[in-house]
Amino acid sequence: MAFLTSTQIIDAALRCDGPHSLSYKHDNLKWLIRQHFLSLLNNFPSLKPSIDTFTYDEGTTVKLLVATGYFPVSPNIHLAIWIHESYPFVAPFVLLSSASTSKTSHAHPFVSPLGEVFIPYLHLWNHPQSNLLDLARSLVHIFTYQHPFAPPEPPRPSFIDTSLVSKMEALNFLYIALHRDIIASTDKANDDIDSLSSLQAELVRREEILNIELGESRYERLCLKETVRDLAFEADVLMNWLKFNDHRNSQNNIAKDSIEDAFEAADEESNQILNLSSEDKAIEDLLYVLETALQQGVVPFDKYLKQVRTLSREQFFHRAKIVKLRGSDMLYQLDEP
Repeated sequence: MAFLTSTQIIDAALRCDGPHSLSYKHDNLKWLIRQHFLSLLNNFPSLKPSIDTFTYDEGTTVKLLVATGYFPVSPNIHLAIWIHESYPFVAPFVLLSSASTSKTSHAHPFVSPLGEVFIPYLHLWNHPQSNLLDLARSLVHIFTYQHPFAPPEPPRPSFIDTSLVSKMEALNFLYIALHRDIIASTDKANDDIDSLSSLQAELVRREEILNIELGESRYERLCLKETVRDLAFEADVLMNWLKFNDHRNSQNNIAKDSIEDAFEAADEESNQILNLSSEDKAIEDLLYVLETALQQGVVPFDKYLKQVRTLSREQFFHRAKIVKLRGSDMLYQLDEP
């Protein structure tokens, strides 16, 4: 069985009529399709012609000429160039094979994850300047510079001698360089977003801590104000008592004497009550210090309970003695001013 040449396959396909005819809309331009297709195959012998059915996304099918094979780049890329039914007014479809698509870098500037190729030459397709041969050369130039199987390289400075390259090659180079810049900028922006998100979370956490500490500070401030008010009231009571009970010395003489002389008891019973009251107040202050130390985590809870139990027992005996000395018919409230 003799094999048909590319020219014979194309001529037979374009002459075919009836249900097996191709779907090209411009019969008077089939000679131009033949010319462009043969020029492509002659310059790229690794591509082979065939006739196949192309299915659009919406399900419509058309019968078209297609050139399939490997492109002369390393490593080889297997692709198919489908001649659109409105060729040469509409650009062809360029698709990578399923085997090539699985290896394709999803960040490639001209190849989609489904293997569809979109290069500037296809976007700028314009009859009669555009043709299949120049399209193939543009594909080779782009895939040599940025291979579909390789991840995009970081941007690097390059210089183009416009006298040695075509306008389309310069446009391809510029498009790839811009794509690399976009990828680098996007990666940096994502890193900055992650960093700022972490910083935001840390600031929110610190804000919560500061709000808690601020609330504790306000509460402590209120407690201190109450303590100052109580101490001021007790100081006034003490000053009035000193003025009323001091008949021996003037205010200047009191300043010269020792502080113990200003609190001299009238009799032995009063002296015992004064000493017991002093010890009771000292225990009360110590209990307050222990409670503060427990809140700050300085004193363990078990030791705190042990000390409070001992001091409370001792304080109880002091208060009981004071009640006994003052008389059972009098209730002395030591906790209230």
